[in-house]
Amino acid sequence: MPEQLQESMKGTTTIGIVFAGGVVLATEKRATMGYMIASKKAKKVYQVAERIGMTTAGGVGDAQQLARILTVECNLYQIRRSRAITVGAAATLLSNYLNQNRYFPYYVQLLVGGIDENGPSVYSVDAMGGATKEEEIVATGSGSPMAYGVLEDRFRKDMPRDEAIELAVRSLKSAMKRDAGSGEGIQVVVITKEKYEVLGEDALKKYSATNGA
Repeated sequence: MPEQLQESMKGTTTIGIVFAGGVVLATEKRATMGYMIASKKAKKVYQVAERIGMTTAGGVGDAQQLARILTVECNLYQIRRSRAITVGAAATLLSNYLNQNRYFPYYVQLLVGGIDENGPSVYSVDAMGGATKEEEIVATGSGSPMAYGVLEDRFRKDMPRDEAIELAVRSLKSAMKRDAGSGEGIQVVVITKEKYEVLGEDALKKYSATNGA
């Protein structure tokens, strides 16, 4: 990967966890410009379809543009085919778009996660258009090594919703303690067949208290 691309993708921690009945997508809220903290309230999780979300790491402008494009394409899919797009199809669509722009790449690393007729799933999509289905857990960004240390130690297949949220929060907290590019607040989205839910501050405080962070 080019040095410029590697540099632009530093400064974030995003997490995806597949649990029994859904997916947890979680990020912190720090946006950096070199050594400066540019924002403490950066949005890094976008709803692109009724039951699909996308997390972003990398250039803010590129990420926002891709979120807009994918949201429009998912809506068009629904209108044209009279059924919701699957998570895999959304990831493939995004992958194809990124691959077509590889000579002038979007500086991003993305997670696409949600639930459809095939069940819950999370896909990792890189700047060159590579898309990989992650069976259980995934983390991206500069804080991902620290997050993976917690995720791989504590994850278990088909864990309940609350345990998955607690694990996501714990993993983010671990990354935020050691990675200078990750920090400030936490955003957690839970996607099930019933709803796309953005957890409020009170709920996040409860999960932070539960895991002692």
